[in-house]
Amino acid sequence: MDNNQPIIVKRVKKTAGGHHGGAWKIAFADFMTAMMAFFLVMWLMSSATPEQKRAISGYFQDPIGFTESASPHVIDLGGTPTPSPDRTLHPEIDPAVQQAESKIDAEQAETFAEQLERERLELLLQELQNKVDENPDLRRFKDQILFEITKDGLRIQIMDAENRPMFALGSAQLQPYFEDILLAMGDTIRAVPNKISISGHTDAKPYLGRTDFGNWELSASRANAARRTLVAGGYPEEQIARVVGYASSALFDRKDPLNPINRRIDILVLTKKAQRTIEGEQPAPAGGEDEEAGAPSATAPEPGAPGAPLQPEQLRERLNIFEEGVLKFDQPVR
Repeated sequence: MDNNQPIIVKRVKKTAGGHHGGAWKIAFADFMTAMMAFFLVMWLMSSATPEQKRAISGYFQDPIGFTESASPHVIDLGGTPTPSPDRTLHPEIDPAVQQAESKIDAEQAETFAEQLERERLELLLQELQNKVDENPDLRRFKDQILFEITKDGLRIQIMDAENRPMFALGSAQLQPYFEDILLAMGDTIRAVPNKISISGHTDAKPYLGRTDFGNWELSASRANAARRTLVAGGYPEEQIARVVGYASSALFDRKDPLNPINRRIDILVLTKKAQRTIEGEQPAPAGGEDEEAGAPSATAPEPGAPGAPLQPEQLRERLNIFEEGVLKFDQPVR
């Protein structure tokens, strides 16, 4: 017992003046995060438009009604506010502002529809050019076929040549090769839903033989003969919006009124806007129409009337038709 060494226990007392540990760092990080979020919200509020602020306000007033009636996001990726259309949920929204926003949406839809339609017409133009290049029978008449995109649609001009006239002299009797050209064009054109306008043109040489029949009657008869050939080849007759004769009032070569190329048949694949103008669904623009377009209306009709401007619902319907037309055009052409 006397040889055992004593056990010594040392106890160290920690004073209050030492380090405090890392708890303060967590508190400081939380404070900095809150400050960053605060300044971020302040910056977003300063850069938001009044419409976006109203949309945010509407969301916080009624989140369920807001998300059910519109986009689940307060602001779309494009920056367009999507508030609920129900005015009872958001009485603070100015009706005039809503009307202006609806007008902008309608204009955007119409612009997009026009771009889509132009792209479809450009595809149709390329398809027609390829058909002419690939078909040996049509390639011989390549210099007599002209394609161009106008503001009223895709224009196909089939012109006379000195040694290759489309019709018998002074008559509306088609030459066989001209029938082949029309049938080939019609077979490709019917792949798109657009309606067409057919017009006949003559040169300035006076018509001889009858006193009650002149170039006006001759050009109209030739245009109608082209229509009959297209319909006989399977082109839908309801897709023909107009058949008209211009005589020599719209010469291709104004410097030489007797040039054979002034004798021609024009097939215009109409845009929807030009088609509505021809059918009288809306007044023509103040700047006038292309020579193939219809006559302008005198007065603007009431909304909903046959000549009234399209409403947003009608524009969306027509946009769906345009998209279906593109899908239809992508199919193999018969």
